[in-house]
Amino acid sequence: MLLNNRQFGLGALPVLGDFETRSISAENPDGSRAGGAKAIPDANNPASQLGKGWKVRPCITLEKGSTTTLADVTGQGLIQHIWITVHPNAYRDCVLRMYWDGEDTPSVETPLGDFFANGHGLRYNVNSLAVAVNPSGGFNSYWPMPFYKSFKITIENQRHENIDGFFYQITYALGQLPPDLGLFHAQWRISMTTREYPEHVILDGVKGDGQYVGTFMAWAQFSDGWWGEGEIKFYLDGDTEYPTICGTGTEDYFCGAWGFDDTFSSLYTGYPLWQREGGRVPKHGLYRWHIMDPIRFRHNLKVTMQALGWWPNSKFQPLTDEIASVGYWYQHEPHAPFPQLPDRNHRLPR
Repeated sequence: MLLNNRQFGLGALPVLGDFETRSISAENPDGSRAGGAKAIPDANNPASQLGKGWKVRPCITLEKGSTTTLADVTGQGLIQHIWITVHPNAYRDCVLRMYWDGEDTPSVETPLGDFFANGHGLRYNVNSLAVAVNPSGGFNSYWPMPFYKSFKITIENQRHENIDGFFYQITYALGQLPPDLGLFHAQWRISMTTREYPEHVILDGVKGDGQYVGTFMAWAQFSDGWWGEGEIKFYLDGDTEYPTICGTGTEDYFCGAWGFDDTFSSLYTGYPLWQREGGRVPKHGLYRWHIMDPIRFRHNLKVTMQALGWWPNSKFQPLTDEIASVGYWYQHEPHAPFPQLPDRNHRLPR
């Protein structure tokens, strides 16, 4: 039975399709049937007195300067859930990439933490439908990720040392899909806005037929006072100077109002992080998932966010802030090449 629209939510649970569930982890690295818990403990393993089948290999080590393939699966189906946990040292130092159907360039390329709406290399809780980060640092993604021929997920450790204790679980269903599903994409960018041009680019150069489904922003504020007067703008299908969709303020786009006044985390929108410690710059974390209101584009897409505050004379003040973002979208392949990801030194949090 073909996967249909009813099978993406609660209404799908009674629908029994012709799918086989698989799950990849350190205990079953290829997700094969009856392939879990086969590792044999040595004398130093915590499971040495219990033997094979008793939590012998629950995690892996990410070697410094190396790329580890977490999953490399041939077939057709849908990734349904990804769970990862690791020390926060990995959040900006490790790069998560995902490839669909044998493509040469990734459709997902972001620092690990930012993909799960944990910015600035910090750990904090997120309680949303698409992404949940649970105590203490349990990363969960519920974005549906179709694949028609294959998928590959890698993690690159760009840190100067090994990262021990990397735990992961990737759950997917193998089966026949409808022929026209968009494939999942996510792209990370970082910029320092300027007085002359106080605007951060979330996405640019996206080409194809698709829909935009989410924004995460990690915002480091370099001036006192309110920082969120800027508007988000969506340039669709040939828009040049003027966008088709224009917001009314940063907190408005993230579905708050009047300067937030408090942090929150909800199904589709959230402002889960406000932090200022030890005289360091204020840090903000925000997300909005366009699950109920995806933004359709037919040919191309550009998304920007302004950085504006207030001058004492009640005029808008252009801000010099550091903004990192992840834009999430679905589209038919092929996708346009991503810009080169900044190196580790240019990703480190302020």
